[in-house]
This record gives sequence, structure tokens and C-alpha cells, in this order.
Amino acid sequence: MIGHESAEKAFLEAWQSGRLHHAWLLAGPQGMGKGAFAARAARFLATHGRGGDGQEVSLDDPGDAAAAKLVEAGNHPEILHLARQVKDKSKDLARNITIDQVRGIIRRLHLSLSLGDWRIIIVDAVDDLETDGANALLKTLEEPPARTLFLLVSHSPGRLLPTIRSRCRILRFQPVERDVMTTWLHDQRPMLDAAEVRAVAAASGGVPGKALLLIDSDVSAMEKKLLAIASSGDPGNRLREALAREVGGTSNRARLELVIDIVPVLLARLARDRPIAEIAPVLAQWDQVQRTMRDAIRGSYDGAMIGFAIGNCLAELARRERSAAR
Repeated sequence: MIGHESAEKAFLEAWQSGRLHHAWLLAGPQGMGKGAFAARAARFLATHGRGGDGQEVSLDDPGDAAAAKLVEAGNHPEILHLARQVKDKSKDLARNITIDQVRGIIRRLHLSLSLGDWRIIIVDAVDDLETDGANALLKTLEEPPARTLFLLVSHSPGRLLPTIRSRCRILRFQPVERDVMTTWLHDQRPMLDAAEVRAVAAASGGVPGKALLLIDSDVSAMEKKLLAIASSGDPGNRLREALAREVGGTSNRARLELVIDIVPVLLARLARDRPIAEIAPVLAQWDQVQRTMRDAIRGSYDGAMIGFAIGNCLAELARRERSAAR
């Protein structure tokens, strides 16, 4: 994994000292691999015992072989998970982690450990807890059972109950620097040309998971479609309507997120390539795109409508250029 070095160091130092805090909040943008870090930390605790002997280790050290096999098979009895569940007769996930799910985990905490020295509860993501579930979890965090450790994954820690945050030690997962991201992407996808890797690294905002999604979604092809709108103005709406169809609907949510990710970077690049006197119109559309995306994130929205609105912002650039030329 990339971008986990400081978090791993802090976690292992606490384990080595024998003073491992009972609750850890893994905070950072979605796509930083926080869930993967939680899984690594849980595996480590399940295979390495209490700690406190100061030995030098890494999260990926093998530890107890029998326990490791159980973890790899997903059958270790002391690693418990809380996450949104798939709805009945549907492939969609439920909106929240329910109070009943939390109560089921809490009942397990009253049982004696059956294997190893730790019971680990991974909540991915704690942002998804419904209100009653968050309050129930808080009570357990305030009076945790012995040898129980919580790993709470959060993409938006500022939205959590302050009392939950205050009970946790926070591990922050910061976006990766662009040069580090570029090198990593070259290693992950050596078949890509340098220009595309640089474009993906810039559009990803330093988030590795987002970078891989951008590559798999063919960012270069989408950029060409967006640039065609910005350069032509799309006088007959044909390109904007095609964009709306491509990103509309639940099945096309990944394409919509791709557009949302790359349009601000695309506009910033267009601004850099223009004379100073011509930058203002690009910045105005950049601001409009940001407002459009904020409105989209706040509520239930139609992807086709958002795609068309973003297309309008790009088409406006061409219209302003033609007006300035006259």
C-alpha cells in the first residue's frame, strides 16, 4: 500500500510499548486504503499477541501460522466487521449500518475470547452508522471490554459525533504527493504512457484508489470528449446530450464520478495555458463547476442532469471566446 507509512509506524509503536489504545479512528479521503489498513492491523493483532516486548515488526510479518490461515479464510472468530449490508433481493447496499447490527456485535463482546489475545472490531465506515447505532457504539467505546480494539474507518471524520472522535486515537491518511503518486502509478500500470500517468496523478488529488479508478475508466477518452465541448461550444447540444446519457443512471455512477474528478483539473490546465487577460472566464466556469458538484453531493441527484450542467460550463468557455473575438 502507498501512503500508510506514518499510520503503520504510529500503530506499531503503540503495540510495542504495550499501551495500545482501545479505539483508532482511521481518517482520510475515500480511496486511501483505510479499510485495507484496518484489515492488515486486525490480521497483525490476531497473529502476534499482546505486544509490549519492544520487538521490531511490520504489519505484514506472518506471526502465528494457524491464526493467519483463519484470517486469510475470513474465519477468525475474533475479527468482527460492521458494514452496510446488501438489501434483500437487491444488489444495492443499505443506506446505513443499523442499530441491530451494532447490538449484534455488542452481544459478541460479552463472550470470552476463544482464540488469541485480542478481539478486533472493524467498522467500515463509521460514517454509515445510523444515529441510534452511533450512540450504541459510543457507550461501548466509553466502557470497552478488556482486550477489545476498535478500528473505525472514516471518510468524513468532521461529521462524526464529537464524543466518538474524543474516545479514539486518530490516524490520518493524507493524500500522496504527486511525484510519489506518479512513480507508484508507473509501477502499477507500466503499459501507460507518461502523459496519461501524469494526467491521472493530477486528477486523483493524491488518492491512490481514485487514481486506479481513473485509469480503469479511461480518463484520456473522457478528457477528449470534455475538451470537444469546451472548444466547439456544442452549438446543437449533441455532445452535451451524449455526455448526459453516458453518466446518467445508477449503472453509470462511476463515469459520473470520473467527470466530477477530472473537470476541475481540466479547467485548471486550460487556465494555465491562456494569457493572463483570458484566465477570468475559465476561473468563472471552474467556480460554477464546483458549485454544481457541491449541490450534487448534498442530495439525491440525477447524474444526467449533473453531466449536462457540467457540459454547459465547458460550452460557455467557447461562447465567451467567440464573443471576445468579435
